[in-house]
Amino acid sequence: MAANWAERISVFSSSPSRFLCGTTAEAFLAELLRELRDDRASYSVKVLLLSPICEYPTLLCPSDSVGEETALELMSVFAQCPSKYVQFRCQLLLALTSALICTSCVSNQSRASQDFLDLLLQVAQDTSDLQGDGALRYLRAAACDCLRELEACSPGLLSQHLELLGGLRQREGSRLHQAYAGLHTLVLRNSVYQLTQEAGAGAEHLKALLGGNTTVAWEAEQDSGLMKHKDSALLASLILGPMGTVPTLQTGSDSKELRSVLSSLLEESYLLTPMCQASLLYRLTEVVAMVPGVPPSVFRAQLLRLLGTSEVCLLHATLLMKCAFTDSLFSAEDEAFILKRLVVLSQHPLLSTPEKLLYMDCILHFPENRPIGCGDGDETLPVLLTPRLASALLPTVLNDSATMLARLNLLSLVYLEEGGGRGEFRAGLPLRTPELAAAHRGTRGSREMVVTFFRATFLFLFYFSHLERFANRLLEKLCTLYFSHTHLAPQLINLADQTQEKLPESNWALRLLRALQGVITEAPLAQLNSQDLSQHLKMLARVAEEGEVPQQSTLSFLSRILTQSPASLFMSGDWRLGNSLLGICRRLLDHPSLDSLLIPQADILQHLACSYGDTDIQDHARLYYTLLTTLSREKLVSVLAQGLTEGGRQVKKRTLSSIMADSEGLTSTLSIHHTEEAIIKLVEAQSEQQEAIQSDVDSDQNQTENCPNTLTAYRAQFDESSFASDVTLNYLLMWGTDNSALISSSASASTSPSLITTTKS
Repeated sequence: MAANWAERISVFSSSPSRFLCGTTAEAFLAELLRELRDDRASYSVKVLLLSPICEYPTLLCPSDSVGEETALELMSVFAQCPSKYVQFRCQLLLALTSALICTSCVSNQSRASQDFLDLLLQVAQDTSDLQGDGALRYLRAAACDCLRELEACSPGLLSQHLELLGGLRQREGSRLHQAYAGLHTLVLRNSVYQLTQEAGAGAEHLKALLGGNTTVAWEAEQDSGLMKHKDSALLASLILGPMGTVPTLQTGSDSKELRSVLSSLLEESYLLTPMCQASLLYRLTEVVAMVPGVPPSVFRAQLLRLLGTSEVCLLHATLLMKCAFTDSLFSAEDEAFILKRLVVLSQHPLLSTPEKLLYMDCILHFPENRPIGCGDGDETLPVLLTPRLASALLPTVLNDSATMLARLNLLSLVYLEEGGGRGEFRAGLPLRTPELAAAHRGTRGSREMVVTFFRATFLFLFYFSHLERFANRLLEKLCTLYFSHTHLAPQLINLADQTQEKLPESNWALRLLRALQGVITEAPLAQLNSQDLSQHLKMLARVAEEGEVPQQSTLSFLSRILTQSPASLFMSGDWRLGNSLLGICRRLLDHPSLDSLLIPQADILQHLACSYGDTDIQDHARLYYTLLTTLSREKLVSVLAQGLTEGGRQVKKRTLSSIMADSEGLTSTLSIHHTEEAIIKLVEAQSEQQEAIQSDVDSDQNQTENCPNTLTAYRAQFDESSFASDVTLNYLLMWGTDNSALISSSASASTSPSLITTTKS
């Protein structure tokens, strides 16, 4: 039986929907509960039976009523279970929590959830195992986890039990102290926030809350009730937004009880693990931020330990405290120390790359005591980060790609802010080392190195494109790089695209394309191979999209290719090469200076139409030539359906004449109109035609009767292997229904039906 249940649970977990095709959720849940109540089943099997309820509570309990009935059944099983089966009882508590939360029984304050809350608080207070072997500590730990989950999902649920939870935390001397401390802190934060949402709440309400009812009875009559979902969502990021939005509770100076609780929690915080300490500090920071009557100096005793920590989570909690309290808690010396420590940690050799990147990000979002700007989420440099301090973060050849780009971004901000791009920028010249000195190394290396090089180039342009001298020098380096490594054409095209998109006020991308056009068109054809030519054509196609770039040199280059290159290059009929040539011609048809390009472009298209070795290329070259020489400028623009331009660059659209653009699919260029109904249809021939056909059949039959050897001749046909019988089908080709608009649009269309005779063998 145990093996059978193990197999069924495994099948259910692998695919619940497929498993429930053979049964129903109600039937399967009833089987589980019946087996859990069976005393003959072993408790190891019962632990296994609880896993579906823990993992898929909404599937097995689709309604609140089913969830409440299931919870009552499980609590009955818990009450009858002997105390020595600790693992099963812990699993029962987890299953109950999942069922009640996922079916909204807790938020609706159902009777089952009230009984379960009483049960959890009773288990959490049970200290009868202090003199024993401590086996029941696992059960109390599970109860604390369940209480914390209930409070997190329904904030304010345990607000009436703050004093009880505080007493349990202070009395606990085992490892469970950490669980009680986390639970107490969470309930305290939610309770204070609940008071801030109540009109007229003040010091007396806070004092009553901290010394409230210690019974475990459910406070269903409380006026405040559980928080709404929008309030619980706000709690997740209470101090991460602008501090002016934090709700406050005005208590005046009378907050002695709250100060006592906070001091007790902070004094015991060093006993917790780093992650629990960070969580506790974050929640207490929220509490102090919501109660102005408690000064932030309550954290002062912990700062010495926090400022020297090597734990990422604790340092992050410290920065959150600084963001919340600024100079109310941190002095100018503390701020300078934290910033220097972040700089040191961001280059520490013993730290991993993600940790160092996190510290650099903390520098870019450093919470200053007196911030100059107020842009939330923007990367801004702290005032105390000088070029001298940031010089320790200069990129080196030993850095990985992510670290190099992060350092380059940070140092670009530093030198741009410090020198304004002029006087002190000379000190920032090492910033260009990763992108310029790594050019030849990166282009012959891995793809990651190439990507890093171009990202570094873009970062440099993003910050310093206004510096003509350095931008021009970079442009020259890129042209030299492309001449040696033409396979980088896609990366250079992407660089130009991104620069135009992110820096619309800069003309650097236009100058880059013009310079690359010059490098390509002035290159000697004797050294040109097919691979380089393919990349050159791809680059010239991108240059042709710019209306401000003259295209005479491009056409001259294409003409020289067609007339001076070896005949085998084009007689071979390379479709991709011809496609690239036509792609340039296609873009030039929309160029603003088309009138001056008309004759050379017509010569190129005519040469392709007459001499190229691929018929498809010839056909489309002939199409372009016809459009160019027969249509006016206005009609040509209309046919191409190019539309408007954005920033001087032509907008790419899939049209009829874009059939030869290599970046656009061939199938999308066919002029096929999809209609809801068929335009034409085949209809079987009517009676008049059938009578004519029948008369022909009768005449044939009469001729057969006059020939006595007809049957013998007919049978002899089947002895020949090449013989096949013919069956004639007669149909009329007619217009479909409701196609008058299509018929009227064609002046030469005939509306009379046509007889179609099909012969099948």
